[in-house]
Amino acid sequence: MILNLPIEAAEGYKSPSQRTRVITETWTRSNMYCPACVSNSLTPTQSGTEAVDFLCARCDSTFQLKAKSGSIGRKIVDAAYDAMMRAVLQNRLPHFLFLGYNKVSATVSNLVLIPNFCLPASAIEARNPLRSTARRAGWVGCNILLDLVPPEGRIPVIQSGGIVPKSSVRKNFQTVQPLADMSVKKRGWTLDVLTVLRSLNKREFTLDDAYSFEKVLSKMHPDNKNVRPKIRQQLQILRDLGYLQFISPGHYRWKRNQ
Repeated sequence: MILNLPIEAAEGYKSPSQRTRVITETWTRSNMYCPACVSNSLTPTQSGTEAVDFLCARCDSTFQLKAKSGSIGRKIVDAAYDAMMRAVLQNRLPHFLFLGYNKVSATVSNLVLIPNFCLPASAIEARNPLRSTARRAGWVGCNILLDLVPPEGRIPVIQSGGIVPKSSVRKNFQTVQPLADMSVKKRGWTLDVLTVLRSLNKREFTLDDAYSFEKVLSKMHPDNKNVRPKIRQQLQILRDLGYLQFISPGHYRWKRNQ
C-alpha cells in the first residue's frame, strides 16, 4: 500500500470536488483490498452507480468511498436522509471507506472501514432542509455520526499515516461479522448498547452503569417503553457474541479491548 496520492490522475479536471473524487478513487483502486475475503483488489463500479463506488468481484461486497482533507472527524456528510434511512432499515448499505488526506503532502493519513452491519440508524443525522432559494429547496441531506458507531465497527486501515497490516484488518472485520446475521432492528439495539457501554472506558462495569444510559437509549429508540429490560437483554446478547463476561450478578467484564 502506497500512501502518496496520484495527483496526475486529475489532469484535465478543474472542479476541486471532481479532482478529489478522481484522485482518491484512483488511489483506492490501486491500493485497497477486500476486508471481507481474500481478494487483494476492488473493482470500480460504472460511473453513475448510486451509493456504490467499488465492489469485490470475489465475494460481491460493495463499498462507498468518502474522502475529505484533514482529519476525518466525527461527522461525514452523506446523501439524502430518507434514502439513507431506507437503506439502513432495509439492510442495503454498502461498506463504508472514510479517507482523510493531507492536502499539502498529497498523502493518505487515515482510512477507516465501517462494515455496513456496524452502522445503526441512530448514527444517521438529518441535516437542515435546503433554503427556499436553493435549486433543490427543502431537500434534506444527512450526516453519519462516527462516534455513534461502536469502536469495534470503526476498523482502521491507515491510522495517523501508519498502515495497519492487512491480516489485522481482516481479523477485525471477521470479529464483528456475526452482527451481520442479526435482524436490522435487533442489531440496532445491540450496536447502540455496545457504543454507550464502551463510552464508559472501563474494563469492568455494573448493571447500574448500564442503566445510567436509559435516557440516552430512550431517545435513540423512542418507540420502546421498557428500556431497562432491553438493556439486560442486550447484555446477554453481547455475552453470547463474545464481547462480555458475566463475573457475578450485575457485574460485567469486557473480553475484548476496544
